Amino acid sequence: MPRLTRRPAGWLVLRDVAIVAVSVAAATLVVAVLENWAGMPDASAVYLVAVVIVAMLVGSTAGVGTAVAAVLTYDLAFTEPRLTLEMTDSGEWLSLLLLSFVGITVGQLVALQRRRTDEAERREREAHDLYVVSRALATRASTEDALGGIASILADRAGLERVWFGLGTSPGQERVVADTVSGPIVASATISQLRRTPAGDPREWVILHARGPQRGSGMKGKLRHRVAIEADGMPIGSIWGERDRSAPPIDASASRLLATAADQIGQAVRQDRLARQAAEAKIAQASDSLKSALVENVSHDLRIPLASIRAAAGPLIEGSVQLGPDGVREAASAIDLEATRLDRLVANLLDLGRIQGGMLQPHLEAVELREVVTRATSGLLERAPDRDSHGAPEVRLAETWVDADPLLLEQVVSNVLENAAQHTPPGTPVLVTATHEEATSSVCLTIEDGGPGVAPEVMPRLFERFFRDRTPRPSRRPGSGIGLAVARGFVEAMGGRIAARRSDLGGLAIDVRLPATVMPVDLTSGG
Repeated sequence: MPRLTRRPAGWLVLRDVAIVAVSVAAATLVVAVLENWAGMPDASAVYLVAVVIVAMLVGSTAGVGTAVAAVLTYDLAFTEPRLTLEMTDSGEWLSLLLLSFVGITVGQLVALQRRRTDEAERREREAHDLYVVSRALATRASTEDALGGIASILADRAGLERVWFGLGTSPGQERVVADTVSGPIVASATISQLRRTPAGDPREWVILHARGPQRGSGMKGKLRHRVAIEADGMPIGSIWGERDRSAPPIDASASRLLATAADQIGQAVRQDRLARQAAEAKIAQASDSLKSALVENVSHDLRIPLASIRAAAGPLIEGSVQLGPDGVREAASAIDLEATRLDRLVANLLDLGRIQGGMLQPHLEAVELREVVTRATSGLLERAPDRDSHGAPEVRLAETWVDADPLLLEQVVSNVLENAAQHTPPGTPVLVTATHEEATSSVCLTIEDGGPGVAPEVMPRLFERFFRDRTPRPSRRPGSGIGLAVARGFVEAMGGRIAARRSDLGGLAIDVRLPATVMPVDLTSGG
């Protein structure tokens, strides 16, 4: 956007005089041609064209001056006796008087229309600038991000060499957040501050002189301007600008733009602060709710394995109870099994915290599903030995490759398998299959069981953290409400989707959809 240039007042006067002189000279030449060569008796009306042109280009004062100059020129050059201001013919007097009256009237009317046109154009520019400022603030990610573009607009429209924004409760404590010029800001001894009316409208610029010595020769010949930024009567910051002392004063239109921009920025900063406070309060509330839910839901799940461990360890500690080798082995196995369950619970809690905190960073690569499912199934059989001989998961997988994080995907499969084992009685069939979906270039991994399933109204809430289906069922123990929530977080972090539906086996089916990929090529082989 080009910077507006402002000319000195003396240059503008010389320009206006030159326009009047050229217009009168051109009209005189045309009159001379019409009267002396074309034989027209009175061509003085040509001067009206010059009056209209000057009034349109310059204004009413120059138009009146053009009319007076035209009358004098016509009297001197074309009325007898020539080269004098005397006239012997009364008709010539009447013609000159009419020329003067018509010229002045036309000049005033044209100048009035020009002022109205200029005012309309100025209002249009002002409205456009305000729209740009308002749109920048309305579409902002944050107010500070939008201030750089707004500073450039204000500098162009107000004729300022430099504009910057400072946020703080006082000028001395302000922090510069946007600046049109890079470099240090040198202290200034003279500040022109925009004074506002009680209604908020700009009134005038008031010169303020700073107390004490000011350093820095870089401000010599510069005048600094300040517009206070407030919201609800509270100071928020300032709009600062610099320009030469010899430059003309900032006009009313630019002053209104600066004042309106200050008001809008003040409200935007206040909204940002309120939104930040609301977000912090919401985070604190969510954190408290999470802690409460964690204590409420997990404490029971921690007590059960701990009680089992203590029960199994009691006979080992008491000397009065004599256990044979089989009894010791059985107690040790029970302790190890419950400790494994505790470890799984703590791991799920840590994973849930990573998901909630946004700290999960998956490392995607080509993964073969069959290998991942095999490892997860082996881990399930170690944690639930009864599944080994009564309903071990049946895996029907061909060689299928997906784009995923192998560790996270194994955790997803383990959590879903454990959920099926936990909520179905021993001997319930569990089936693992995969389907390649060509339309979406994805693979759907399905883990389903033939258990009692869940009610339709419960299905959408299965992946909520700490959600438990309270429906009575012959399972070994109630779930913690964490495993499926962690599975959803992992799947979504890998760019996939997870959903629940009723299984064709009669129970619950969990579909995990991940992007399909191809088997990586082994560049080290000779083939």
